[in-house]
Amino acid sequence: MGLKKPPFLLKHIFLILAVISITLVLSLLASPSKDPETAKISAEGPTENVKEEDKQNMVYINQRKSMVNNQIIARGISNADVINAMLKVPREEFVLAEMKQYAHLDRPLPIAAGQTISQPYIVAIMTELLEPSKNDRVLEIGAGSGYQAAVLAEIVKEVYTIEIIEELSKVAAENLKKTGYNNVYVKHGDGYKGWKEKAPFDSIIITAAVKEIPQPLIDQLKEGGKVILPKGDPRSYQNLVLGIKKDGKIEEVSITPVRFVPMTGEALSK
Repeated sequence: MGLKKPPFLLKHIFLILAVISITLVLSLLASPSKDPETAKISAEGPTENVKEEDKQNMVYINQRKSMVNNQIIARGISNADVINAMLKVPREEFVLAEMKQYAHLDRPLPIAAGQTISQPYIVAIMTELLEPSKNDRVLEIGAGSGYQAAVLAEIVKEVYTIEIIEELSKVAAENLKKTGYNNVYVKHGDGYKGWKEKAPFDSIIITAAVKEIPQPLIDQLKEGGKVILPKGDPRSYQNLVLGIKKDGKIEEVSITPVRFVPMTGEALSK
């Protein structure tokens, strides 16, 4: 007795199943293998994170270029060292996290301890007026968040900065550390007294309003050195004043009206 031939439909089903099996095998052979480390990296997704971070950094870089062109160069700042420093220092790293998107606008911004960071132009003009050079040692009174010190650090040999608000001195030190400015030294203390053990200084920058230049700072400034500060009534507007030390005294030139917060500590009793 002979075997019955399978029905016509059954033969087609067998044929379809065979084609599917072959296709699956070929697709598996063609797929690239993934080692465990590759699979781990893909799952964690660092590539995407890095790309997003790079994109944001490019946004900040472009904002910085626009800031320098429209707020700094357009207003007459011409010192190449100052311009390069303003281009290089990541201003967004010296403001509150929630204010980073506004970091390069033409205005002061809030920072820690209820204080503010000066608008970019004021930082640029104060720096340019000092005419800093690569071997200079500069004293800053009022570290703030560390931004002005960072700009100076791009140009000079060393920056010594004093901040009377302890919380803010820690913020400035941390900001400067994370952005790589190892030639800036931060001290918590009363800037009125200066930093005698590190004197004399080639120049001094004061970022808080005073009626008169503190005598200890004059004493710690080199002969021929420059000091820049907002001088006048701390409760109102002041004049940005450039002083040059000659024969132990300061000869002053008024630059432009400004408004800064008052110097606190011993200065308040003067």
